[in-house]
Amino acid sequence: MNVGICGAGTMGRGIAIASLMSGHSVVVYDLHQHAVDSSLGYIRAQLDKALEKGKISSELLSTLELRGATDIAQLAQCNIVVEAVAEVLEVKHSLFSDVEGVVEPTTILATNTSSISIAAIARPLSRPERFIGLHFFNPAHIMKLVEVIRGPCTSDDSVAFCVDFANGLGKSPVVAKDAPGFIVNRIARNYYNEAQRIVMEGAANIETTDILMRGLGFKMGPFELMDLIGVDVNLDVTKSQWQQFFQEPRFTPSLLQQQMVDAGLHGKKTDRGFYEYSKSE
Repeated sequence: MNVGICGAGTMGRGIAIASLMSGHSVVVYDLHQHAVDSSLGYIRAQLDKALEKGKISSELLSTLELRGATDIAQLAQCNIVVEAVAEVLEVKHSLFSDVEGVVEPTTILATNTSSISIAAIARPLSRPERFIGLHFFNPAHIMKLVEVIRGPCTSDDSVAFCVDFANGLGKSPVVAKDAPGFIVNRIARNYYNEAQRIVMEGAANIETTDILMRGLGFKMGPFELMDLIGVDVNLDVTKSQWQQFFQEPRFTPSLLQQQMVDAGLHGKKTDRGFYEYSKSE
């Protein structure tokens, strides 16, 4: 299968790796050549590590097809195109309008959005029945869960295609309705927001809160996880969900997180967020 990935960032890279390791051909598209080059280098390095760990055979690795593109026409032969660009509705509208103009009528168009309504993103499309949410979790090539989100116009065939696609990647797909935050992010807002309230009220500090949550079985504490995801990205998701629920108080964004974003402390990608990181991490 030919898989197109729009967006050469963290999520796009992870989805590309998962697709390649399942034997699909991949085209990574981005507006900027330096982003494409960086993404391809990262993907190839991760595939080499997978080979060293025995997670992929040298025979499969030698046959994998990975290409980069800054020309959207390079997506023309894709069977599915997965978008993983900025969580800005206008950006997604523009991208999918361009993609729809070059792909086949049967190509599935999927968004990896974590917070924006599937119905809203699909609005400008002439074939909204083939549009769907395909929400991976970071790191996308490792995490098993994938939310398959049906919009109001999404066809049964499109849902079935994406469930099969996710299963083929070794994922565990769950079909969800098009509701704010879908399933996981609706639950996760409470994980992040309540942790920040605890710190702001002085009941515990950041490190203690993370230690306690790991002690309960979570692999990462809420502040560690926000740093990994991106404090700015996490805040954008919270704001989007809060707005879509008509300012429901339990989803109110945290002033602590807003201050971090205002200061440019976005987590690992800026070497400092709720924690400090070295360049090698």
